[in-house]
Amino acid sequence: MSTLVSRLIQNRHAEEDAPYSDAERAVISLAGYEEARREICQWDGYEPTPLRELKVDSAKVFFKDEGERFGLGSFKALGGAYALAKLVAKLGPGITVCCATDGNHGRSVAWGARMFGCRCVIFLHERVSQGREAAIKAFGAEIIRTPGTYDESVRSADASAKANGWFVVSDTSYPGYCDIPVDVMHGYTVMAGEVLKQIGEPPTHVFLQGGVGGMAAAVVGHFVESGLRPVFVIVEPEKANCLQASADAGEPRTVGGDHDTVMACLACGEVSLAAWPILRNRVRFFQSIPDRPAMEAMRILARQGIVAGESGVAGLAGLMSLSGENRARVGLTSGSRVLVIGTEGATDPEIYRRIVGELSSPVREQDLS
Repeated sequence: MSTLVSRLIQNRHAEEDAPYSDAERAVISLAGYEEARREICQWDGYEPTPLRELKVDSAKVFFKDEGERFGLGSFKALGGAYALAKLVAKLGPGITVCCATDGNHGRSVAWGARMFGCRCVIFLHERVSQGREAAIKAFGAEIIRTPGTYDESVRSADASAKANGWFVVSDTSYPGYCDIPVDVMHGYTVMAGEVLKQIGEPPTHVFLQGGVGGMAAAVVGHFVESGLRPVFVIVEPEKANCLQASADAGEPRTVGGDHDTVMACLACGEVSLAAWPILRNRVRFFQSIPDRPAMEAMRILARQGIVAGESGVAGLAGLMSLSGENRARVGLTSGSRVLVIGTEGATDPEIYRRIVGELSSPVREQDLS
């Protein structure tokens, strides 16, 4: 697997061994995790998702499989719906909520809106697939299509919310808007808490997909405040590597272009401002990969009977893409214990079939969401 191409940089700004600071705790805290856990564990259908051991690498690899989370197909079910629950507890039902999405976050917000009695408007940029749009509509959300990239749809959602008195429930934060994204991130810490109860001996390495950074910062912050210091590696598409560019600069950077990648839910060019300080302080390596390793990772998992979507395999694809030299830089050995998070199942079954193809595989048609 070492022939797959990737770019790895070491974060010279990291302060991995420093005590967890009050500023970091203001974003991700164990108290926030406990509040989210108490709420989410009461929802119908809650159960921890499985942690599977994979046969893909010389190290021991554990795969947190989020493909069946609340029947929504991704870890995002924990975040948007939880933030919406907190908003409704404060303001009451009947409000209108909105967000921009590459697919999975919008599904969570739409599901939460139906559960908590809100009107929901979801902004989709032009590259979001019809399959993902249909899945969001199924929860009763109204859809507004916008030109351009995900980041431009975020701005459209924010402008419409201000003009119409709606409430944005976003998984990314930007100037003047941080509180609700922090609630979203605390929803994600429930997944991190499950991992720590399931894994036994803690991991030596954690490979996490990037996007805007919310999920990664939630997991990193929860682990670090829990007293764990594995080697963290953030993996992004090479055409949407805003976190890697930011790590290079030591401050948030925007990556332009059309962000055209098969890892559609990671096609983000702007960093979440709330997430960035934790990632800057605690993540040792940032990696970017082309599309091919992600597609190959999907096929490898399918042969083991695991359904994982194109964005959900980025961490695993990053691990498998490391060359011998970069494996040594990261400190991977046969004794390493590596955690990767399969953040989504086949959230667009047609795209999944197109990538995985007609494999002789344990994956069955009914396994596709």
